[in-house]
Parts: sequence; C-alpha cells; structure tokens
Amino acid sequence: MTSRIVGTGSYLPETVVTNDDLSKIMDTSDEWISSRTGIRERRLVKEETTASMAAEAAKRALENAGVSADEIDLIIVGTITGDYVTPSTACEVQAAIGAEHALAFDLNAACSGFMFALSSAHAYLQANLANAALVIGVETLSKIMDWNDRSTCVLFGDGAGAAVVKRDEVGLSGLDLGSDGAKGMVLACPNRTNNNPLVQTDKALGYTYMDGQEVYKFAVTTVPESIHKAVEHAGLEIGDIKYFALHQANIRIIQSVAKRLKVSVDKFPISLDHCGNISAASVPILLDEMNQKGMLERGDKIVMSGFGGGLTWGTAVLTW
Repeated sequence: MTSRIVGTGSYLPETVVTNDDLSKIMDTSDEWISSRTGIRERRLVKEETTASMAAEAAKRALENAGVSADEIDLIIVGTITGDYVTPSTACEVQAAIGAEHALAFDLNAACSGFMFALSSAHAYLQANLANAALVIGVETLSKIMDWNDRSTCVLFGDGAGAAVVKRDEVGLSGLDLGSDGAKGMVLACPNRTNNNPLVQTDKALGYTYMDGQEVYKFAVTTVPESIHKAVEHAGLEIGDIKYFALHQANIRIIQSVAKRLKVSVDKFPISLDHCGNISAASVPILLDEMNQKGMLERGDKIVMSGFGGGLTWGTAVLTW
C-alpha cells in the first residue's frame, strides 16, 4: 500500500505582468529576461492573498478528485509567504473550504515545499494517521521581492497548486529528500529581527537575496543525483519515466538536468514561460496543467522534483 495523487488543482492571479511591463519600471527587457531564464510573463496578486489562492486551488483539486472537504483529515501547506505568522495558511484553508475534521499545518522548505509536504502526507497516510490529505504549495513571492533589484525580482511570480492524496495500491514508489543548511544563505530572505526592551533595531523587513550562480551550481548537480536515487528506490530506470515535472526555476537549469540525465528535454514540461518561479507552488501548478491538458494517463510513471531555499531538495517517483 502506498499513497496516490487522485486529483489536482491550481490558481493563478488574474493580473498578468509581462517582461515588457517590467521594462517600463526598471532597466530590463524581454530579450534580457527571456534569453537568460525562459520567463516571458508571470502573475502578480492585487486582491488575492496567499490563503485565498491556496483555498481556490484546494477547491479545484477536490472537485477534480471527486472528494468532499468533509473527507479531508489532513491539510499540509508548503509556503514561505503566509499572510500571518499565525494562524497558519493551512488553518485558513481549512476554514475557507469547510474541512472541519482536518489536522492543518504549514511547513517551510521554500521551493521544495510541495515535495516536503507530499512526503509528510505520505508518512501520515502510511501510518494510518490520516485517510485523505490535501497537499498545497502556494506563494505570494511578490511581497518579499525588492522591485528595484532586476537580477532577482523578474524571476518570480505568485500562485497556488494543490493535490488530493489517498492510500492506494499504486502511487508513490520512490522518494529522495535532503537539506544542506551550510549553504542556506545563498538564497535567503530575512524575517523580523530582535525587537524588545533590551534591543533597539530597525524594524524594516528585508527582501529576498539570491546568489544565482551558486544556486545554479547546486541545482544542476543535486537534482540529477536526487532523481537517480528516487528512480532507483522505485525499482525503475530513467527510461521508464514518461515526464519529469521539475520546479520551474530557470530554463537553463531544466535543460542542464535533462542533459545530465541523457533524456530529451521534451520530457520536461514547462510552465515557467507564463508563470515564472513560484517556489513551493511551481511543481503542483505544473502537475495540474499537465493533468488538465490530458497529458497524463493512468499507469504513467512520472518524476516530480523541487529544489531551492534551505538549501533543500525533494524528488518523488509516482504512478499516475
């Protein structure tokens, strides 16, 4: 017995911001951004919040799965951009969808957030601590960007993706997850600093910082290794995999991973061209797009892999 994804859903904000739009407010261009990243546009929030996007993606996943909110007894949300320190985004989703029987909590693994949440839900299901789980990746990254820093802000977008997971005879068959905290500061965003009667501090919050070269080197070496381990754990070979649904960080990273795996880049679906990098939401949004387009057939073997802040990585092999 294992855990199977039985439904997917996603939500992107209504407002599209193209590279040309950004060129009007900073020194950049569509050619500069797209040639380096593969990104041409992204969605940014106006009225939406992290919780509202997560709840809408959750509702769509439930509908796709044919599962009612009342059946969900576990909600795990991967995010670094919750609307509140507390309550958690997961608790907000629980209230919004009426999943009154669910245990709900968030976890922070940045771009690996959905993969860590999925593996955690899998553990709950296999331990008979839950019967049906809702796993969500959601980010409002636009609120933690310095919109004067063209090297970073142009990469990111907002959105949410979700999956309903239940126990089944087939589904997840291989996992590989890891962390390298020693290199964590190559991709970081400060939180509140000490502020009490003993400490005087600048209360302004910091913005996201990224050493792009170090992140690239990490991704193109760690991700292929993780995929090999997960596929081997599943008792499969790379050639058995129909699709590789990777975190949508940068087209050059995806191309490099494909090359190192000796797999056609055609097996690597893309959403970053119209979504940008949405951290924890990238993989589930891509998975839902693949599902909605009819790309996935029952029995297909696919790989999902997230990687990024922490530094963290997480790969899963599953049968659709």
